[in-house]
Amino acid sequence: MPHLLPDTGPQRVVAASNFVYTVGSGLYLTAGVLYFTQAVRLPASQVGLGLGIAGLLSLAVGIAVGHLADRRGARGVYAATLVVQALATAGFVLVDGFWPFVVAVGAATGAKAAGLAARSPLIRRYGGDRPQDFRAYLRAVTNVGISLGALVAGWAVQVGTATAYEMLVIGNAIAFAAAAAILAFLPPVRSGPVVGKPRWIALRDRPYLLLTALDGVMAVQFKVLTVAIPLWLVEATTAPRWLVSGTMVLNTVIVVAFQVRASRGIDSPTAGGAAYRRAGVAFLLSCSLISLSAGIPAWAAATLLMTAVVVHTVGELWHSGGGFEMSFALAPEHATGQYLGVFGLGAGLSEAVGPSVLIALCITWGRPGWYLVGAVFALTGLTAPLAVRHAQRDRRRALLGVQLP
Repeated sequence: MPHLLPDTGPQRVVAASNFVYTVGSGLYLTAGVLYFTQAVRLPASQVGLGLGIAGLLSLAVGIAVGHLADRRGARGVYAATLVVQALATAGFVLVDGFWPFVVAVGAATGAKAAGLAARSPLIRRYGGDRPQDFRAYLRAVTNVGISLGALVAGWAVQVGTATAYEMLVIGNAIAFAAAAAILAFLPPVRSGPVVGKPRWIALRDRPYLLLTALDGVMAVQFKVLTVAIPLWLVEATTAPRWLVSGTMVLNTVIVVAFQVRASRGIDSPTAGGAAYRRAGVAFLLSCSLISLSAGIPAWAAATLLMTAVVVHTVGELWHSGGGFEMSFALAPEHATGQYLGVFGLGAGLSEAVGPSVLIALCITWGRPGWYLVGAVFALTGLTAPLAVRHAQRDRRRALLGVQLP
């Protein structure tokens, strides 16, 4: 990173809140699925189904809350989503069956989607001339926090007791609550209604919706590291279990070191589409390497998995940088929360279908499933530049329509 701290006070508050939040997230992202399968004793298929239901229920939440943040003030709305997420996460320790699991995870997932949308006006307001660059910086901060949480989570996975897993859940909830409290140091951001504009303009923007759909498919890649690899490593390979934490730490170290640098070269929607294309190829290669780690000695499995994580993370840098650029550059400033809420449908789609799809294809089916998943990523990446050109043509026509008498 070019510097360790942002230039302005508000940026530092947002970054500090984000850091505390992601330390807690690192606990859950690394061991959350294993908590429900190993401590709560839910079957992996039920965990995948429950995460899918929760993701589907949260799809519309981001749009509504993003619009609310545009109209009523992003700071208060964002803080409220963090408080809800803290309470829902604490409820994980009370889960004793499938439906309580769905309720608790559904509330947490919905609050997470809402928070991402509500935070977007803050990033645009305090992000300077290019909020995309500040968003990339926040992602680097995110991965610093996740890496610290992942180190603690690795201990819990190695111990493997219900008490150890429950301690991670409580720590996660406390971090979310602390992140909300830090936002009290941030000046409020308010925006009044925009006269003469349709209320739900993002839902009328078909090219933006197409890019959102493509990002939704590509965003399933985030679940490869947090769902598919932990289950694959434990159930299909001879690699040591502590490597679950090691893969997450390696991923986060690379993101911390290179996300800002990788995003700096992605300075237009066209460059964003090209970044998606490169990311798809990287994901195809990483999925192929992961598939080869089964049925071989532990040292060879560990080597292949760590190599695959490196390749996957390079693709993740390109995917994230491209998404930052396209989502902000193609969104009007007065409707940032609403547009980023719509774009967040991609992440919501990955939450909804990603775990169950990856478990069904990569864990249940096995090696062929990894090849299929990688091919889908590659095809999606190849489609992204075409969708970007369509969006740019649509905006040029709209601009001419405004300028012509």
